Amino acid sequence: MSKRTLALIAASFVALFYGANYTIAKDVMPNYVQPFGFIVIRVFGAAILFWAISFLGPKEKIDRKDYSRIVVASLFGVGINMLAFFEGLNLTTPINASVLMVTTPIIVLLLAIIFLKEKIRVLKIVGVLVGLSGTLLIILYGTGGASSASNPNLGNFLVFVNATSYACYIIIVKKITQKYHPFTFMKWMYSIGFLFVLPFGFSQLLEMQPDMIPIEGYLKIGYVILFATFGTYILNIFAIRELKPTTVAVFIYLQPLLASIFAIGLGKDTLDSIKIAATVLIFIGVYLVTKKPKKSI
Repeated sequence: MSKRTLALIAASFVALFYGANYTIAKDVMPNYVQPFGFIVIRVFGAAILFWAISFLGPKEKIDRKDYSRIVVASLFGVGINMLAFFEGLNLTTPINASVLMVTTPIIVLLLAIIFLKEKIRVLKIVGVLVGLSGTLLIILYGTGGASSASNPNLGNFLVFVNATSYACYIIIVKKITQKYHPFTFMKWMYSIGFLFVLPFGFSQLLEMQPDMIPIEGYLKIGYVILFATFGTYILNIFAIRELKPTTVAVFIYLQPLLASIFAIGLGKDTLDSIKIAATVLIFIGVYLVTKKPKKSI
């Protein structure tokens, strides 16, 4: 089996792990632990795993001037990103959350135009407007679905905040990932990120009742740490080495499909016309934003 084939399989598993995570993580909250407390566990567990695996990478020292960028990356890539996502997922439905996450490439484009001075094309602007209209449709009217959605409007908005924060992280982290080995960067980012999330989740962590959590609950918590956090990043590293970044990015579009299959199959969510219409608009928007311009002859 070729390395390219293995890389495609790796990228597929990343989408699969993320797709299942929407339903599995929601089952944990708030049954066994509140969202912010869960984030503390997730970040702490991932930090330990990244420190453990960092010994397989090169021994690197972070330049003092780069710590400020890592701190900002931790704020957007771990702190705001994960806190908003888990609280949003706790309040909305798995399908809504997965659909809204696909807006990340659109937000990245907007930030790239503002901060990286990327060229503006009419097709991209149309794509942004179409995609954002789908986002607004979900945020404002995507209230249907499972009874587990206690406050879908607020939940949808927080997931959108999460997508925006992750897009900021991608822009911020671009230079630093080119300078350091991924293991070196990730162990520090998650360690600093842990300091960001701890004040928010410490009280919820103390409210946990470990004796009341069944084996199934611990397995789901373990899944989020090992597969949906640590595993997805390791597999993505392998996929990016063998495939073009644009090829890897396409796999994010599988997440709503996979998340819907898991959520509907387990009776955690339902499809309705609002979700379908919003999904179509967002996918059209992402297609227009990521479509390469034709070369002039």
